[in-house]
Amino acid sequence: MHSTETLWSNGTSCPAASADGGCADDQIAGDGYTCRFEQGARPESLILNMGPQHPSTHGVLRVLLELDGEYIVRAEPVLGYLHRMHEKMAEVKTPAQFMPNMGRVDYLHALAWNWAYVGAVEKLAGIEIPERAEYLRVITCELNRISSHLLWWGAYLLDLGAFTPIMYAFDDREMLLDLLQLMTGSRLTYSSFRFGGVYTDASPAFVQGVRQFIPHLRSRLPMYTALVTENIILRRRIEEVGVIPQDMVTRYGASGPVARGSGIAYDVRRAEPYSVYDRFDYEIPVRHEECSMARYMVRMAEIEQSLRIIEQAIESLPDGEHMHPKAPKPSFKLPAGESYFAVEGARGKIGVWIASDGGKTPYRVKLRAPGFSNLALFAECARGTLLADAVAILGSLDMVIPEIDR
Repeated sequence: MHSTETLWSNGTSCPAASADGGCADDQIAGDGYTCRFEQGARPESLILNMGPQHPSTHGVLRVLLELDGEYIVRAEPVLGYLHRMHEKMAEVKTPAQFMPNMGRVDYLHALAWNWAYVGAVEKLAGIEIPERAEYLRVITCELNRISSHLLWWGAYLLDLGAFTPIMYAFDDREMLLDLLQLMTGSRLTYSSFRFGGVYTDASPAFVQGVRQFIPHLRSRLPMYTALVTENIILRRRIEEVGVIPQDMVTRYGASGPVARGSGIAYDVRRAEPYSVYDRFDYEIPVRHEECSMARYMVRMAEIEQSLRIIEQAIESLPDGEHMHPKAPKPSFKLPAGESYFAVEGARGKIGVWIASDGGKTPYRVKLRAPGFSNLALFAECARGTLLADAVAILGSLDMVIPEIDR
């Protein structure tokens, strides 16, 4: 709400101000961002809304921009268009009842969120996990990581004006979804991890399908490189655009490909090892150019590294149970205490903190979404860049807004 005399930066009264000091624009926007943003603008500046209807913001992100001609003077992301209160829902549901929510926080890498939540619960309750279940978690989570990167690849290029690549991306991604459906029963919002294992054991069809998919996707990656990565149009569009120095990464707490594209070799699977990742031979892709192209290259390299992990895991998949015989019943109570568990998601570090007072539901649950920190640096990163580059920068951050508006 504005004061009775609502002024813009040029000293004129806000035309939307009402007699009681309110602002009609605040009521229309629902959050008051527009007029407050305009108050800090220079008289000669243009204020532009980018989203939430803009195709590159995918309907749920709004970015307020102050422009000097074609250059961005100031940028302010506006969140809250899809806030669903997952953390508060966790306080009124038992751990088992809350599990389906983890398939909806980040619907593109849902199994990573599955893993973070069950990991925190298992750590607090002292629940053991069979070795076979650990391998199945690795295999399915890495398949899900590849499907997320493929969708990002296609959508990013579509945002930049290239239509053909998304057709190839969805072609390969459909094969992945078929495989994950065999293990989870779903094609998008997975909720198949359980406290003490996984819901379904790997069938012969799943194992055979994974073995066939690995060489298939490897044969397609050179085509991806020739069609897109080496395309001079793409390189002119995103090279040296959206530079994120290492100090900016650390100040905002960015992680995942955003951090590794700026030369920071941080990956939770190596830095804070969990499950059986330490048994596999794979590399952590890192680039030092710090630009949008560097982040692109990191994600493309991660697809190959995920294939390496899956190949080793499927060939060394041990026999045994997929659920621990002493796994708790769905109605179990968490012991009093707190725990934190982190995993490496497609967008960066996912963390779940749980505090319990010994009741049926957790006392408090806090979700650490990587997209929130990654998006936070956009305002500083975009300053001084061209308006057309804002799309390239936003896309290179690979945001899933429902994850941020958790």
